[in-house]
Amino acid sequence: QVQLVESGGGLVQAGGSLRLSCAASGRTFRNYVMGWFRQAPGKEREFVSGIRWSVGNTYYSDSVKDRFTISRDNAKNTVYLQMNSLKPEDTAVYYCAAERTGFINPDYHEYDYWGQGTQVTVSS
Repeated sequence: QVQLVESGGGLVQAGGSLRLSCAASGRTFRNYVMGWFRQAPGKEREFVSGIRWSVGNTYYSDSVKDRFTISRDNAKNTVYLQMNSLKPEDTAVYYCAAERTGFINPDYHEYDYWGQGTQVTVSS
């Protein structure tokens, strides 16, 4: 059974940093794309970043480019999202997701597995 478990969320002041983790289990994710999404109250789920597990290609939304970094640790089967220079508008529940086709897709409907989410709150 596939499980994605996020951790690392919390409350931080604007300009601060957080690192989110997504521990994946239940299958081999070598050919998957792992994505990070976020959802703020009253808004649609939004793509943040994605990584192709096998080769490490990455992709970022314009809103987080140059501030966030996605990475993966093959030995730990874990994907990370390092978030720097955080802004109040980054406040949301952040979700980890896995997609089987291997293409980094910003459409959340295309992802097959989801974690439970972790809250990130950035105060001004």
